[in-house]
Amino acid sequence: MKVIGINGSPRGENSQTKRLIDAVLNGAQEAGADVETIHLIYYDFKFRNACSICLQQEKCVFLDDFPRVYAKIKEADGIVLGSPVYIDLVTAQMKMLIDRMADGIQCQSLSGKYGCAVATSGDHAEGSVVTYLNHFLQMLGANPVGGVGVALGRDSHAIEKAEGEARELGKTLAFSIQTRRKDPALEEFHQRYRKRFEDVLSGEKPEWPLDYDYWVQQAWLW
Repeated sequence: MKVIGINGSPRGENSQTKRLIDAVLNGAQEAGADVETIHLIYYDFKFRNACSICLQQEKCVFLDDFPRVYAKIKEADGIVLGSPVYIDLVTAQMKMLIDRMADGIQCQSLSGKYGCAVATSGDHAEGSVVTYLNHFLQMLGANPVGGVGVALGRDSHAIEKAEGEARELGKTLAFSIQTRRKDPALEEFHQRYRKRFEDVLSGEKPEWPLDYDYWVQQAWLW
């Protein structure tokens, strides 16, 4: 069982967001997971340019670090996304990763995996960022199990309190992976989302040949 943490903070290893991600990973590790952290700031990502080559030819036109990071994410059983709040949203580093994974939504590349999200802020929007990150995981086919957001400016001890909650979240994440926990609402969402792309792919086969073939291989289309 492998759980990977993705830190979107530009402060990398010195960030408060890392503390929350570490707490989640520590909880998952206590429950039997192998863990790894990726700090996006240390990787070279190009901005997505909407060329759609990844959808057409199953490769990216950019020679950067994204394929290596994406491969690690797809190999993991659990994914922890973490970002500080920058003007009510995730950081540019996290958004670049999200945008580059656009083909994964159509292929539901995290189907059957589990995830969660953490966020830090000065005084607001940490909850909405957690919701956004979990929704992104959900769109990729994963099953979010919860999140932790903390406003650091409201309480000087807030991060310590949040770390305990994050550790429990990590245990929940590992338990969900081990038991293949099902959530009826999430299952309904995934079925509805898959039906949406089934209609797109079956109707546009010449435009998305590799995605169509992938869906056939998964027995989602026949």
